[in-house]
Amino acid sequence: MAPQRPYVPTNAYWPETHEVINQPPALENYNCYEQDIALREAVDVNGAGWAEQDLQNFGIVTGRAKVIEWGFQANENKPILHTHDRHGRRVDEVRFHPAYHHLMDMSISEGLHAAHWQTPKAGAHVSRAAKYYMMSQVEIGHCCPITMTSAAIPALKNQPDLFKLWAPKIMAGQYDPRNVPDGDKTGLTIGMAMTEKQGGSDVRSNSTQAYATGQSGPGQAYELVGHKYFVSAPMCDAFLMLAQTDKGVSCFIVPRWRPDGSKNPIQIQKLKNKMGNVSNASSETELRGAMGWMVGEDGRGVAAILNMVSMTRFDCMIGSASGMRQAVAQVTHHCSQRSAFGNLLAHQPLMQNVLADLILENEAALALTMRIARALDNSDSDEGEKLLVRMTTAVGKYWICKRAPGHAYEAMECIGGTGVMEDTIMPRLFRESPVNSIWEGSGNVQCLDMLRAMRKNPGSFEAFMSELDGAKGQNAHLDRAINNLGGYFRSQNDMEYRARTIVEKMALAIQGASLIQYGDPKVAEAFCAARLSGDNSGWVYGTLPAGIDCAALIERATPKI
Repeated sequence: MAPQRPYVPTNAYWPETHEVINQPPALENYNCYEQDIALREAVDVNGAGWAEQDLQNFGIVTGRAKVIEWGFQANENKPILHTHDRHGRRVDEVRFHPAYHHLMDMSISEGLHAAHWQTPKAGAHVSRAAKYYMMSQVEIGHCCPITMTSAAIPALKNQPDLFKLWAPKIMAGQYDPRNVPDGDKTGLTIGMAMTEKQGGSDVRSNSTQAYATGQSGPGQAYELVGHKYFVSAPMCDAFLMLAQTDKGVSCFIVPRWRPDGSKNPIQIQKLKNKMGNVSNASSETELRGAMGWMVGEDGRGVAAILNMVSMTRFDCMIGSASGMRQAVAQVTHHCSQRSAFGNLLAHQPLMQNVLADLILENEAALALTMRIARALDNSDSDEGEKLLVRMTTAVGKYWICKRAPGHAYEAMECIGGTGVMEDTIMPRLFRESPVNSIWEGSGNVQCLDMLRAMRKNPGSFEAFMSELDGAKGQNAHLDRAINNLGGYFRSQNDMEYRARTIVEKMALAIQGASLIQYGDPKVAEAFCAARLSGDNSGWVYGTLPAGIDCAALIERATPKI
């Protein structure tokens, strides 16, 4: 006789329905420098080995659960605009969640905004890039004002008297978020405002006018009347802006407060409702006679502010590469502990193909980015390195930032349904992934800038090719790619039409050359076989050719906690 099922009263419930198994723990409380072999190697080979202990310490901090949680909190609690106080006075104040201020304080205390300018030496930019790379993995939105503050330094050097006045507090290591005049602060942040409704990237069509209050010319005071359609980080203490004088587009530093302590009429109209980068406020702003001082030559504002734009574009490279690393860290961690169909995901051949492909993309992006960081360290004393920065920043910004969205999406798919959930970092990585490609000059602008550099900066193309030549003879796929590259430049006809194709070939070649010369040999060989052999379609990740040691690449990239 079959056993009888025990009677269960209708008002009873089972306290446990199942055991939670096969779910990897959160990736937290680990050293994200120590567990990133590629980053450690790139720091060493590019001349910043002296910063090893400092970077180890920062890796511990950026891997802490509390710091990671600040990143979530800053994005879950968007900044709020208060145009007036309770008494009706205009204040134009943006209020942030405390987590945002914690992150800002952490970045500025670590010198991400200025250490490379305060103590310029071999490896300074490399060390700073490594810290920025780790911090961006925690939360990239707050890095926007950090980047602009850093990039303001070379722009202000166009006007030595203003540089002397502003630089000490800009490069100070204190974060002061109060909405008070800059004279009352110990440390300052600097923003940038160029874009207007009618022009976008075409800043020469800007309509904002600048009127001299007395003498005109470099270093003199003006009042600006007009608007700016995108002002990121509007709580910065001053902004580099472009406005028209009778000599053309000129550059100005415009503080939020006037020297007499009154509020400068930089009036925030609204905050942008962005799909990504939501922790960082971006605003539409009107200038109603805002006082500013001319930086650089009258009518040469674009040239002056390009010193700033070049650095912000470099940070876009770091930010997109770091997003790839965070995605790789998450998926390799997940797949090394999650089983399906009787085996760990990381041990299944097709998943290995996808993971290894994602890893190659990240390591190539990092290798090129850190090579440019080294060139920045050397650019004051080496004209070739300076020209390499000029040409290759446009190439790298285009390609690395372009590759980020597909990379983020594929990483989400590796994790599966959980990767779509907002209580993981993956949706944030995906929303952030297009931002760096669009901001600081979109893809087309970068391609045209490469052509402009080639035509207006004699020797820049030769510096680029010289860097490639240093890797010749070590990989047949790369040699062929370098030799073929020249064919794209033989004819100057329709180069603008072909610019994206040309820049893509340049990017892949210099990523391969960077890995061959400065990267891990297995990674370099795999990248060249995957990206330069012509055997791989490249349309999606996970189409690597045969013969790549995927397991070794995955083992190298997986954080151990």
